Amino acid sequence: MDYRLEVLTLPVTDVDTALAFYTTLGFALEVDYHPRDGYRVVQLTPPGSPCSIQFGEGLTDASPGSSRANYLVVPDLQAAHEDLQTRGVPVGPIQHKTPSDNWSGELTTGLDPGRRNYASLATLADPDGNTWILQEIRPS
Repeated sequence: MDYRLEVLTLPVTDVDTALAFYTTLGFALEVDYHPRDGYRVVQLTPPGSPCSIQFGEGLTDASPGSSRANYLVVPDLQAAHEDLQTRGVPVGPIQHKTPSDNWSGELTTGLDPGRRNYASLATLADPDGNTWILQEIRPS
């Protein structure tokens, strides 16, 4: 039996502001369904991802900005970081885990010197404060 993660629901304050932000990130708009006042579903998919995000009106009672540490995996963190900056997305500095053999939460500026998978990251947040971690996992 497969259990596929299909969609994550993000709590947002303003649907149109969130839509503009995520399309700036390069997410593809899949659905914008607004059948009545007080209910709207917007679903977008990150490039190359089988899983989507959704937000809207009447979807969740979670506080806007309360979704934390969602991961976006990229094969080249430096290229992704530059791409987001070019798009005008505020993204934090690239950092890597240190020490590499016994990591306990410390981060150092820059890409991991060995470009090890899972070792390099950068962070960003949407306008409501829902946070994302860009993590580098290079193809084998």
